[in-house]
Amino acid sequence: MIKGYLSITKPGIVFGNLISTAAGFFLAAKTEPADSMLFLCTLAGVALVIGSGCVVNNIYDRDIDKKMSRTRNRSLVTGEVDVDHAFVYALVLLLTGTVLLYFMTNPLSAVVVLLGYIFYVFFYTMWYKRSSIFGTFVGSLSGAVPPFVGYLAVTNYLSLEAVLLFVLFCIWQMPHSYAIAMFRMKDYADAGIPVLPVVEGIQKARKHMIFYVMAFSAVAFGLFVFGNTGYEYLLVSAAVCFMWTRVTFREIHQDNYVAWSKSVFKMSLVVVMGFSSVLGVELFSMTM
Repeated sequence: MIKGYLSITKPGIVFGNLISTAAGFFLAAKTEPADSMLFLCTLAGVALVIGSGCVVNNIYDRDIDKKMSRTRNRSLVTGEVDVDHAFVYALVLLLTGTVLLYFMTNPLSAVVVLLGYIFYVFFYTMWYKRSSIFGTFVGSLSGAVPPFVGYLAVTNYLSLEAVLLFVLFCIWQMPHSYAIAMFRMKDYADAGIPVLPVVEGIQKARKHMIFYVMAFSAVAFGLFVFGNTGYEYLLVSAAVCFMWTRVTFREIHQDNYVAWSKSVFKMSLVVVMGFSSVLGVELFSMTM
């Protein structure tokens, strides 16, 4: 039973978002005072709110989860977890996470995380995901909130650097999500979800992914020019952006699109890990 309740929070998604949250926190902590308690409270608050959003997503998507091979055994589909209990569970996670961020970080972080929650639950899950290829873009807005909250938890104010960070991770979501949609096209088609590779084809999706990877590289460089990143960041970001661009520019056809999209997806994870790690290293080197 405990395993079932844990699974509907989608721990993998929560963990991935905490990596980007840490990146935002590390970037802000280079210029503003921060401590380990603030860091842990930020991660915990964001994790709880994201977990709540994932639970609601699981509740709402039960009908289409039955049609997809990778999701048909989820706890809410099989009945292992009761729907009403799951809804209460989601509310408890949301309230706990929001209250934690409000009192242990600052009200601005709590407000922003709630806005991200609204975009994910209502605009993405309940509206655009099932009705439009623009659902990926709507989802990217909520996906870029965790690093933004990580930054605001330290600074408690908006800045150009914060905006660039938000835009950076918003752009990152696009090729990352399209790659997932591409190597899982059959599942999305069976469930009737209008993602770009299914609706417009793999070649059109590849062109969009190339554009977004190039845009990501440009904003990543802008964060060096206009932000408080160092030369270590410039070196690592240039390296991972080059590798991501190189993978995305490879030729694609019907026989290799699954392998190609998985390579793009895996490299997107390397990019996030690289950004978060180098910002942490730069922060650590400043304190020594």
